[in-house]
Amino acid sequence: MSDCVCPYVGNKWDEVLALARSEELETVVSNTTEAGIAYTQGDSEFDQVPPNSFPAKLTRVLFERYKAFNGAADKGLVILSCELIDNNGKELQKCCNNYAKDWDLEPAFIDWMNTANTFCSTLVDRIVPGRIRDPKELAALDGPDVVLNSVVGIAGLGASLCAIESGHDLALANKESLVTGGHLVTQAVAKHGVKLLPVDSEHSAIFQCLQDKESAKSLTKILLTASGGPFFGRSFRDLEGVTPADALKHPNWSMGAKITIDSATLMNKGLEVIEAMRLYRLPVEQVDVVIHRQSIVHSLVEYRDGAMIAQLGTPDMKLPIRYAFTWPHRAPSPDTPLDLLTCGDLTFRAPDLDAFPCLRIARQCAKAGGTACAIMNGANEAAVALFLQERVGFNDIPRLVESALSRVEVKYAPDLPDILEADRQARAAVLQTVGDMV
Repeated sequence: MSDCVCPYVGNKWDEVLALARSEELETVVSNTTEAGIAYTQGDSEFDQVPPNSFPAKLTRVLFERYKAFNGAADKGLVILSCELIDNNGKELQKCCNNYAKDWDLEPAFIDWMNTANTFCSTLVDRIVPGRIRDPKELAALDGPDVVLNSVVGIAGLGASLCAIESGHDLALANKESLVTGGHLVTQAVAKHGVKLLPVDSEHSAIFQCLQDKESAKSLTKILLTASGGPFFGRSFRDLEGVTPADALKHPNWSMGAKITIDSATLMNKGLEVIEAMRLYRLPVEQVDVVIHRQSIVHSLVEYRDGAMIAQLGTPDMKLPIRYAFTWPHRAPSPDTPLDLLTCGDLTFRAPDLDAFPCLRIARQCAKAGGTACAIMNGANEAAVALFLQERVGFNDIPRLVESALSRVEVKYAPDLPDILEADRQARAAVLQTVGDMV
């Protein structure tokens, strides 16, 4: 539909209700100002043309859709509330429930409204009433069903733990939470009975391949795919003179600077190996990496009988994010799906650990356990920052990581303060090494 429909003009409210019955309708976006998400008892009637408030209009639209599709669970909508208030999606959902109660709508509809539809709380921008909150405080706010953690680096660990301890399911795009404090995260998940939903494209792919719980018991190997970054096929010596601008030219994905550099060194894949170990409770020997330049196969699993299952899709993060928010359901996608006839040949190669030693270092730290992974991660974050500032070379990144691992003592069975201290010491070790190099 290309027309703008005003429900207050003529018979346009009938057109709004007709849209509610459309097979093509998938998403509702609201931006009514913060005053628009409000409920006042008795301010709107079910058969009013149209109801007064936006939440009342939405409730009426949802009821129309419920009746049109006989309460089908797959006909629910994704509702994105963009009003500048905390927990905007939850507040909108509360208002809709209040109107449904006022109008004495059937319990089956109320259940459908709350289970088949997804009310998303969003942080639109920083121009919101009140102070800017710490990520850990945001993660612990009451209201959300799912907290998405996409903080970069070890800074996301505290937010992950706060979200879990507050009883929220966690959609995890911050791989460092599991890399540095995996045992703390998995213990908290078990203790509080929440879901841990992977968002990284590779781990989402594995998660999707393991939805058959009976087959999942026969899992023998995980194969993570890697694009190989911009320097695939080059030797370690060839990489001595590459610049940050060179390293930021990822062939397939558009990402932030830090993760793009990690992809160029293959450290990102090393972090993902550790993440997969901890998500799926496997030893590092059962997590392999293959170079797949096309980024179409997002990862594979191998079963006891030799069968392999892969998840394929375009190199676009919208799919794994959508799946994390809608799991166990699959929401319709507005994007063009993968076309196997035009995507080209799919190739697989072994990674070159001599040219890209960061992957080897990560596997060694995974075997070592304790705070080794936290030391490695902290040193890598510091080294990448220095490379982006052009203070060290590309090949200095693995050198600095190995130097920090030799300087900082590994502690076993660490608690959160131990992990944070290991991170601090690793960063200090990198800076000290760079100072010695000058």
